[in-house]
Amino acid sequence: MKKFNFRKVLDGLTASSPGSGSSSNSGGVGSGSVHPGGTAGALREEIQESLTSDYFQICKTVRHGFPYQPTALAFDPVQKILAIGTRTGAIRILGRPGVDCYCQHESGAAVLQLQFLINEGALVSASSDDTLHLWNLRQKRPAILHSLKFNRERITYCHLPFQSKWLYVGTERGNTHIVNIESFILSGYVIMWNKAIELSTKTHPGPVVHLSDSPRDEGKLLIGYENGTVVFWDLKSKRAELRVYYDEAIHSIDWHHEGKQFMCSHSDGSLTLWNLKSPSRPFQTTVPHGKSQREGRKSEPCKPILKVEYKTCRNSEPFIIFSGGLSYDKACRRPSLTIMHGKAITVLEMDHPIVEFLTLCETPYPNEFQEPYAVAVLLEKDLIVVDLTQTNFPIFENPYPMDIHESPVTCTAYFADCPPDLILVLYSIGVKHKKQGYSTKEWPVSGGAWNLGAQTYPEIIITGHADGSIKFWDASAMTLQMLYKLKTSKVFEKQKVGDGKQTCEIVEEDPFAVQMIYWCPESRIFCVSGVSAYVIIYKFSRHEITTEIVSLEVRLQCDVEDIITPEPETSPPFPDLSSQLPSSRSLSGSTNTVSSEGVTKDSIPCLSVKTRPVRMPPGYQADLVIQLVWVDGEPPQQITSLAISSAYGIVAFGNCTGLVVVDFIQKTVLLSMGTIDLYRSSDLYQRQPRSPRKNKQFIADNFCMRGLSNFYPDLTKRIRTSYQSLTELNDSPVPLELERCKSPTSEARENSYNRSRSSSISSIDKDSKEAVTALYFMESFARKNDSTVSPCLFVGTSLGMVLLISLNLPSSDEQRFTEPVMVLPSGTFLSLKGAVLTFSCMDRTGSLMQPPYEVWRDPNNTDENEKTWKRKLVMNYSTSSQETGDHQYTIICSEKQAKIFSLPSQTCLYVHNITETSFILQAEVVVMCNSACLACFCANGHIMIMSLPSLRPMLDVNYLPLTDMRIARTFCFTNEGQALYLVSPTEIQRLTYSQEMCDNIQDMLGDLFTPIETPEAQNRGFLKGLFGGSGQTFDREELFGEATAGKASRSLAQHIPGPGSIEGMKGAAGGVMGELTRARIALDERGQRLGELEEKTAGMMTSAEAFSKHAHELMLKYKDKKWYQF
Repeated sequence: MKKFNFRKVLDGLTASSPGSGSSSNSGGVGSGSVHPGGTAGALREEIQESLTSDYFQICKTVRHGFPYQPTALAFDPVQKILAIGTRTGAIRILGRPGVDCYCQHESGAAVLQLQFLINEGALVSASSDDTLHLWNLRQKRPAILHSLKFNRERITYCHLPFQSKWLYVGTERGNTHIVNIESFILSGYVIMWNKAIELSTKTHPGPVVHLSDSPRDEGKLLIGYENGTVVFWDLKSKRAELRVYYDEAIHSIDWHHEGKQFMCSHSDGSLTLWNLKSPSRPFQTTVPHGKSQREGRKSEPCKPILKVEYKTCRNSEPFIIFSGGLSYDKACRRPSLTIMHGKAITVLEMDHPIVEFLTLCETPYPNEFQEPYAVAVLLEKDLIVVDLTQTNFPIFENPYPMDIHESPVTCTAYFADCPPDLILVLYSIGVKHKKQGYSTKEWPVSGGAWNLGAQTYPEIIITGHADGSIKFWDASAMTLQMLYKLKTSKVFEKQKVGDGKQTCEIVEEDPFAVQMIYWCPESRIFCVSGVSAYVIIYKFSRHEITTEIVSLEVRLQCDVEDIITPEPETSPPFPDLSSQLPSSRSLSGSTNTVSSEGVTKDSIPCLSVKTRPVRMPPGYQADLVIQLVWVDGEPPQQITSLAISSAYGIVAFGNCTGLVVVDFIQKTVLLSMGTIDLYRSSDLYQRQPRSPRKNKQFIADNFCMRGLSNFYPDLTKRIRTSYQSLTELNDSPVPLELERCKSPTSEARENSYNRSRSSSISSIDKDSKEAVTALYFMESFARKNDSTVSPCLFVGTSLGMVLLISLNLPSSDEQRFTEPVMVLPSGTFLSLKGAVLTFSCMDRTGSLMQPPYEVWRDPNNTDENEKTWKRKLVMNYSTSSQETGDHQYTIICSEKQAKIFSLPSQTCLYVHNITETSFILQAEVVVMCNSACLACFCANGHIMIMSLPSLRPMLDVNYLPLTDMRIARTFCFTNEGQALYLVSPTEIQRLTYSQEMCDNIQDMLGDLFTPIETPEAQNRGFLKGLFGGSGQTFDREELFGEATAGKASRSLAQHIPGPGSIEGMKGAAGGVMGELTRARIALDERGQRLGELEEKTAGMMTSAEAFSKHAHELMLKYKDKKWYQF
């Protein structure tokens, strides 16, 4: 039966009524309506849209970065895979590069502990809601097979012996329960705390902090309690064989591999070594970081040693590795990991607090020499692995992108199907600046399997950071590797403590934070804007140069409330261009003087550009720095839009004050104009004079320029760390000062949607701050009914207005370097509801038009042929002057609606009101399956895809509610059905809206489990087998099974079947558990065959009885007859 698709019905209904979305006509300038006939109707009929709803589906693909707020760590020494649990209930499983899996507990409870079923392809997780989960890792997306919810006790510690199916679970009450891993059912065998301790003990021993079976005898269990009590429990006799008491709390315990000694770490910074033969007192007590005291006096207490591991080596002294334990008098010391090897003590200081660490050993058997070779250390914000095989203990080079959050991410950009040579070029430059001193050995976490899959096009992700750094990442084939790092702060002078108040008081913290980035991969032009109101243009070069940095300082001023103008009809149509060009004296920067205290600041930039020659290594080199300056004591406003054209040699940026256009070839300012001046006599609002303001508190108290922390304000805590303030969003009400610092887009969103666009509104209700929110360079028709295309700049504002600015460029390359560029508003205005977000253009065939660009060439190449090389431009547009009618579609999307205009007639062909109750955060025109579509991410969490040019809805999925401004700032779409956002302060989540990619996602992901034979145990020898204990004869099944131990109380724990698939259950049929599963299946099949055999036997018996009956009757019939009577 064919599956019914409701989305196809929607497609048909939308296609049958193309004008249905255009019923609302605002009646203003440029708000056209759909005309069924004429040229516009003919153009619509020419384009055959190929995209349907079957092409789209939303699914997450892969997550990159460091797990946010980690809590637990586990390692499988045979499979060589690593698992990290987090406070949000997430689990990240890592193997070789490319093997990176993310899974999530539905409850969202924090992960307390993780335990691998070594070489079994399974993982046990214990969460803070007192639930145990069994994960199947034999499928590319792990699934939960079973869950066990404890109802009356809190889980504190778990232990799973190697090659055992019985899990020991310690609780807060001090009891120890045993769980069957295969069935996930609680055994009736329980070790109660009051049976474990002596009867004379009057106090509760506290929660269970440690459980482990003896390496010498698996029938003995070591139980550690928080108050310092250790019990050596005999599982067979169900009694305590010995007890150990210490007056300091215990944090962790570890065995010597022979099973005769164990070591404890305590809260006073001491380590105690205990011998089973003399449990009355410690065999050895040391305080590794304590000050030496006189004989007979106790060592000075230190900070608690939170964990210790005691690992033996065959050919050297054992390793004693622990975290914490530093002296209290060293308060400034950073978190440390101490490695004691013989008499040598090495303290490794960490950049962040230690969450957990594990020693990686050669053997999985606890009763053999461990031979440690590395230590995996999980920090709060990093994962490092220390090489123990070298005396200086170097760290391994981490192949995972764990340093995305090295400085908090402030913006992102995503480029799919970019030029293939870019990745190699960026990597060849970036590899020269890699850190040195790593271990020469390969990364030890090398498990799993991964292949490239079918997706082969190159992908690049760019992240901007709070310290001004830019990182380029290779995101091809579902991986993420850093290619190149650019530091924008090197352009500026370092801020001195004494000079900070003079020029940089408007940016208290993170003055170099990156706010917006714009990259042209074809021309390799890179542009960045920062929070301190600056724009830097970079050009790519393979050669190192030493040169001075050219800088421009722009005075952008517009104050509607202080302007007294005549009637609109008497104002000139366009401003005098010469009046907008700053003088050479104001651009040089030499005439700017720093004002002293009490004097109004004016013409001062936020940062100081280096004036001396600067050495620039190969890579991206600063070509021009543009800074907005203070105006009459008011700081420059943050930049809200940015665009650059390599073909035109022009960069444009805007804020809530106005628009700036700069020629970066001639290093001159072409336009510096307030938004209100762009309208002049064509202003739709007919702005009237206003009375002067009483104060200028808005700009004086402008919080927007006071550091990047205001992007994510923390209103409940004024004490800020650079980590939290950039990533947390408080749900508490926002005070008036922070309301004032909202971006112009958000101001317009809140203040202008419900405002009528008619000119009858009084000037008091009008928004005096109309920000420039979107910019777009394109070959288009600047004026209505133009016959040919020309260079244009589309300008979108926060009030939904679109202005076209005409760019008059010199005709030849020689003149381009000398002749001035003319920039004039064309007088063309289009309008939408809400702030304008994005522009794009299509030709009359429905193909997406790319903006023109200049083919890259090395600006510092010294070859003679390069000196005579002319600029090579790719225009991507051609039209004959003899053609008449419309030649171009312009796609404009705002926070509320999308419109399609036909140029040059400026007829509105399609209108689609995307949302009425919410607003669009991100919108992008992307290409998928060689067709263009409009992708939108809404504040209510919906992801919407619309076809072009008809704006038919293709997809509308409630994917992700906006819970953090970080998501809004970092969400971005790109071609080929890809998107990403910063899901946490340390992680990037990638997703796809392509049905094809969702279908093939399994082929792109890595395999977590690979069939590996478990290494054989070492030969123990005759004497060790005779005197080394009876661990090999211990049968846990007989002791913990239902036949012997009985059933556990149903009220104690509840078994919950997991959502794991049947395929996952089949995949778990391997190893020890798998053998039991197969044996059960074989028994079932044998029973079925026996049943069939029994039925056949019964049938044969019935036949035999019938035959016997007939034979007896035949005998009686012929009994008395003679032979001749037959």
